[in-house]
Amino acid sequence: MVTIKDIANQLGIAPSTVSKGLNNANDISPELRQLVLDTAIEMGYVTKRMKKETHKRLCIFIENMLYEHSDDFGFDIILGFRQAAIRDKWDVQIVPMTPQLQALEPYDRYMMQNNYHGGFLVGFALQDPWMKQLEKTKIPTVLFDNYIKKNPHVAYIGTDSFEGIDIAIDHLTELGHKKIALLNGSPNSMVTINRYDAYASSMASHGLTVNENLVAYGYYVEDSAKYHVTDLLKHGATAILCGNDLLAVGVLKECQRLHLRVPQDLSVVGFDNLPIAAQISPTLTTIGQDRIDLGKNSFAALYWLIEKVPISRSLLRPQLIIRESTSILEQ
Repeated sequence: MVTIKDIANQLGIAPSTVSKGLNNANDISPELRQLVLDTAIEMGYVTKRMKKETHKRLCIFIENMLYEHSDDFGFDIILGFRQAAIRDKWDVQIVPMTPQLQALEPYDRYMMQNNYHGGFLVGFALQDPWMKQLEKTKIPTVLFDNYIKKNPHVAYIGTDSFEGIDIAIDHLTELGHKKIALLNGSPNSMVTINRYDAYASSMASHGLTVNENLVAYGYYVEDSAKYHVTDLLKHGATAILCGNDLLAVGVLKECQRLHLRVPQDLSVVGFDNLPIAAQISPTLTTIGQDRIDLGKNSFAALYWLIEKVPISRSLLRPQLIIRESTSILEQ
């Protein structure tokens, strides 16, 4: 285990100076304090406070995702994580995050200064500052729907998008649909990239050609759907497969505005199985992912990373939930 003396030897300074740097003392320069912190992080130093704490501390960082209300996508993920963590007597803090905050404070330094033993990052975009830093971190970290290659300290948890998209296209082709559009999420999201690749692969396996005019990108919010429905219909779509349920709800509402009947004129499939999927009219056929289990699985992965088990990725199986928004294609 790395000691203060090891850090002092690495930097060629006194152990007392290292101690001051680690404890934010005012009688050393900011530059030297920063050098001490960066070196400690790089060497994998663990603070005395972290060693002594009976209840180890974990942090959930959330960006670009609603989570405070029971019908929000992130709510059950956080609930599942906290249920599993509290059962094992871990303290969990939730910190809303932005790219601006990430730019001000490097990930490793933030974790060390706040005495967190591990982090769970939810809703982050590929271009976020911390994502690049995670390539080299030694702090146990779990990413939801994001993946960092070749770092044994970082794991990826999610739902199998390839299987989910494939069972949706199975369902639609069985109903006679061939012109299946994809209304996807933000282009800066790894899950968006995965779901496009899954769509292209599944279409090919069903003997169908991908028409890029039938592929559009929203931002995983309901309102963005209205900008794409008319164009997708103009290019012949008889079914729209959406990157999440909020986009699908947006499609249903736009169809109502255009006086189109769902599913008689257009079949619609979502992804997530949010509570609204069973509440809207017509009810929404969707690909369900068990978000409480995703949260529990994320804690389990983080626990094993802390125990030095190099978890890579863990994908849960999705489930097709058939409701009123899909039907046999009328000729």
